Amino acid sequence: MRFRRRTRITIGVVAIILLLLAVALYLRIEAPPEAARLLPESDGIVYINLRPIRAVTHFDQHPVAHDADYQKFIDATGIQFERDLDEAAFAMHRMPDSAGPNGPVAYSEVFVGHFDGRRLKRYLEGLSTSQESYAGHTIYSIPSDGRTVRVTLPGYDMVAVSNTPTSEQIHSILDRYRTAALPFAGSSLLTDHYKDVPLLSLAWGIGQIGLPFGDSGNVSAFGVRLPINFDSMLIASVRWAGSLRLRVEEIASTEEAAASTAESLKVLLTFVRNAQSAAPGITGAEFKPLLDSIRIEQHKDRAVLHATVSPQLLERLLTPPDKLQGPLGPATANK
Repeated sequence: MRFRRRTRITIGVVAIILLLLAVALYLRIEAPPEAARLLPESDGIVYINLRPIRAVTHFDQHPVAHDADYQKFIDATGIQFERDLDEAAFAMHRMPDSAGPNGPVAYSEVFVGHFDGRRLKRYLEGLSTSQESYAGHTIYSIPSDGRTVRVTLPGYDMVAVSNTPTSEQIHSILDRYRTAALPFAGSSLLTDHYKDVPLLSLAWGIGQIGLPFGDSGNVSAFGVRLPINFDSMLIASVRWAGSLRLRVEEIASTEEAAASTAESLKVLLTFVRNAQSAAPGITGAEFKPLLDSIRIEQHKDRAVLHATVSPQLLERLLTPPDKLQGPLGPATANK
């Protein structure tokens, strides 16, 4: 009897442990990354996980020329972003006065990677004009182009930055850091829309489509007006499945608005494909598979664009121009 009782107790304990591990794994997968959870309330969020991208593309092994200011930063801190940065999360804050020192958008950022804290602190102390102690951390205030950039180190592997007009946002990051263990903590934007980000996305963005591509009723990129509603919510994501799978979803105000966006994008895509077929040099032959992979769908009030970026095209996009010797790099240099 005692043996059976001990066996039942052992089985019960093991079952509870396995259940707790399963719950922890579920929360780990479903919860937003910590860097994104630390961001303050904002109008838009962008997150990038560089670890798998670096492992696949080895972009850190492509030497690039550094400008003088960046080289000074590397020499002083030992930090080289293409090698040491693992994650980056950005919050975009719409400014009430687009003519102010921040322009239409201010930013708060959280970076995770391999940093030499002592060297970085010395560097920040040399740049800062004032320091503030908040929640057990030092905030360094650094003047930059008429703005104040605030920098703090929440953890040994983390740096937080904000150039907003007040210290409210950098304070919020430190406040959230104290509760970072809560898996579903974070801004209201994450709470409302992170569930729409596909599982295992390497990079994603959530926010109003007009930010930061315009501050009026039109949305434009690189001078081109886009057929997308200004007040729509955008959810963009990138996953790796042997190639990069891009998904861009617009949540429109009505089904009619989503249908209009989908139809306009299809017309634009047809125009670009026809132009590429008539004159391949306009976009480059290596872009044709990307154009052919694009699909545009509508699901009620949502317009969704799917596209695939091949490993060859991804390598080309991540290779410095001076290293490219042919349409697809050195392999085609003499063909």
